[in-house]
Amino acid sequence: MTFEEVMAELEAYGNEQTKKTFLNHGATEPLFGVRVGDLKKILKHIKKDQELALRLYDTGNYDAMYLAGLAVNPKLLSEEELRRWVEAAKWHAVAEYTIGWVAGESPYALKLAREWIASDREMTAVAGWSTYANYVMYAGAEEFDFDEIRALLQTVEQTIHQAPNRVRYVMNQFVICVGSYILELRDVAKTVAATIGKVQVNMGNTACKVPLATDYIDKVLARGEPKKKKTLRC
Repeated sequence: MTFEEVMAELEAYGNEQTKKTFLNHGATEPLFGVRVGDLKKILKHIKKDQELALRLYDTGNYDAMYLAGLAVNPKLLSEEELRRWVEAAKWHAVAEYTIGWVAGESPYALKLAREWIASDREMTAVAGWSTYANYVMYAGAEEFDFDEIRALLQTVEQTIHQAPNRVRYVMNQFVICVGSYILELRDVAKTVAATIGKVQVNMGNTACKVPLATDYIDKVLARGEPKKKKTLRC
């Protein structure tokens, strides 16, 4: 499919109720309001098309940006392309999901996660914590820097309640991912989860809630020891 054909398909699949839901969650125009299921119908036709994916992301249209994250090959993205992606993220769904997933599978996951976590820009920091959390679910135990992750857990424990709004959410997710996927640091993560307790995040005009990290880790482990993910994008 050509770029023009994909954009026409996205517009055709647009749904006013879905668009309203996205806007309530903090989305910004432009967007059509395309359900993920419909995005995957388009994905079947374009498959993995790197050039098309990059062009779709550059539109600034949320639906096209999400589709770009599904169609791109993270292994072929450069550091500068990923930095450009994070700068274009205007709301948390792009930073937290699309970029967190794609960067988490990229060769630059840790380098960019460290860089972005330190940013004063909320959406960049969101992408940083999300990238590291996703990396935890994707990488093998032999690739982890346990001292660094332990230090990040300490940062969460000390700063989460003063962090910018959506950064608090992904910090909480980071604790959940470490507690669920890294056996060697599980007790540390559980202690941090218990210490931070309930995390307050403004979720916009929605009924969404922030998961309690202690309960969520237990919920994950109740299903058995989780295996690392083959892909993060969904």
